[in-house]
Parts: sequence; structure tokens; C-alpha cells
Amino acid sequence: MAERTAEQTAERATGMRHRTVTGPGGRIHLVEQGSGPLVLLVHGFPESWYSWRHQMPALAAAGYRAVALDVRGYGRSARPDAVEAYRMTELVADNVAVVRALGEESAVVVGHDWGAGIAANSALLEPGVFRAVGLLSVPYTPRGGPRPREVFAGMGGDEEFYVAYFQEPGRAEAEIEPDVRGWLAGFYAALSADTMPAPGAPDPHFVRRGGGTLRERFPSGPSPAWLGADALDFSAGEFERTGLTGALNRYRNMDRDWEDLAALDGAPVTQPSLFVGGALDASTAWLADAIAAYPVTLPGLVASHVLDGCGHWVQQERPAEVNRLLVEWLAAVAPVDSAAGGAVDGGRVSGAPS
Repeated sequence: MAERTAEQTAERATGMRHRTVTGPGGRIHLVEQGSGPLVLLVHGFPESWYSWRHQMPALAAAGYRAVALDVRGYGRSARPDAVEAYRMTELVADNVAVVRALGEESAVVVGHDWGAGIAANSALLEPGVFRAVGLLSVPYTPRGGPRPREVFAGMGGDEEFYVAYFQEPGRAEAEIEPDVRGWLAGFYAALSADTMPAPGAPDPHFVRRGGGTLRERFPSGPSPAWLGADALDFSAGEFERTGLTGALNRYRNMDRDWEDLAALDGAPVTQPSLFVGGALDASTAWLADAIAAYPVTLPGLVASHVLDGCGHWVQQERPAEVNRLLVEWLAAVAPVDSAAGGAVDGGRVSGAPS
């Protein structure tokens, strides 16, 4: 009861509304703010709707209906038992179900990290529903090449790439779940610009073969500037309640996705698009060739930005800058009546943890 009262108080203070709708896999929890053209916000790993807390008031103030969901397996959304329930086609179907449940015919979809992949595939598979796509942190790479499991197994040499580590059921859970809060704090710090390991330190994207963990490579010291104690408490509380299996099952479906999406091999995303990445994010560096290929793979690209001195958590590390870039892009691809818009607020959500 106390939790519900606190949530209701926050809703009154911020204008955010929590609700659930029904999708193909069951319950989908979402949070919405504002009215106008629908902008669907899709988070990545290991996050929740809460990672968009700085963007929602800015988009609402600019005249948009901002909706951030808990992806299947996270937060208050359904957590099916079957690993294959987390394949990409299922997550795209969830996005379509949200749009329909909200009484809309189409939406702009924006994703971060794994959410960027979900957003891009939503645009590819359902072009009549998703009319524009924004990608944060992870560049678009068309389906193609060898089977993913083979690729990731061959990376790292004497070390094991984190994706391969996550793909084995139960293995990462055994590392994370005894101390969810501590693990999340370390993982967020490892990929944040102001706390990531120094050049030359062991790379936190890899583990030692034969019993190594990611945790042993996380930095010690202060938390990233963007990660307040309340924000860490919120994320830890969600994953302590749900466990990590639903979130990790996304990694365990990459081969299924490769098979399911064979018809999209090499396909470009033709809708109007946006990319925002961090210059210090490994995803931006490793996938530099993908960014260079945007004239072919994202022919509708409106703008691409790589933020100097920024790590992986772009919309939380640089909320004001990301808000500005999103609103400028949306004004070009999904304009609203100027009478319905408002000033862009780059600050934190009133009444919500930072």
C-alpha cells in the first residue's frame, strides 16, 4: 500500500501515468506522459522504463505522448518461462500491441541498447506502424553474416566475450543474483564515461575463461555522476524482485533471430531515423563501420551524433543534450501543432529519483 501511495504521489507531481495493457506474451507495463503524436521508448539491458525518466517530461512539453514500457521479462511486464518467448519477433509484436492498445495507428519508436535493435526491427517488420526510428548507443547493423553464436564464441582469444557468457542459461544469474545492487552498480560504472576502467585495464566486456566473472573487472570507487542512490535503489529493487533470467533471455535468442529474420538479410531501414551514441562507448568504436555505412543501411537518416566524452548510458549521462536532439529530430519527422508544444526541459523529472 505504501508503494502504491508513493507511486500515486509521483504521478500527481510529474504527470506520469502507470498502466498495463495486454500483449501476445501477457501483461505489458508502461508509463506515459503528455499528449500528441505517440513516441514509444524502448529500454535496453539491464534497465527498465525508468531509464527514460529524463526524456518523458521533455517530450511531453514539446507536444508528444511519451510512452516508456518495461520490455517483456523486465519490471512489471510478463516474464514467460520459455527462453524462445524472448525472440525478436515476439518483442516487435509487443510493441505493436502497445500502439494498438493506446488507440493509435502509428508511432515513432526510439530504443537504447537492446532497445535500439528492437526499435530497428519494429521498423523493418511493421513499417506501417512505426513511421520513424531513433537509435541510441547501438548502431544499426543489418541481419547477415555467420550464425551469431559462432561469431561471439570466436571473440576474445584467451578471454570470453560477455555476450557468449550471457548466452548460457543460469551462468550469469549465478554471478549477479546473490548481490544484484552491487553488480548493477559495477556494471553501470564500467560503461559510464566518468567511471569506466582506464585504458589498458582489463576490459569489462570480457571474462577470464575457466571461472572468471564480469564483476571482477568492474571499477571500484564512486558511482557515475548520473547514478544517484535512489536511481540505483529503483533498478536494484526491480531486478531483486524479478531476477535476471527474463532480461538475459534476449541474449539467448540471437541465433533464433538470425533464423527468423533471414528474409531481412541486408535490409535497410528506410524510415526517417536518428542515431545518438557516446564517443567512449565500446559499441560506437566496435561498430564504427556500421555507422560509416549509414548512407546505405539508413537511407532515411536525418541526423547522426556521437557525443564527446559520453559513455554507453547516453540518455542518462547526457539528458539535456539527448532531449534536445530528440525534440529537434521529432520536429522534423513527426511535427506537432505549435499550439500544443512547449519548452524543452532538459532537467530531471520533478518528484522522481535522479
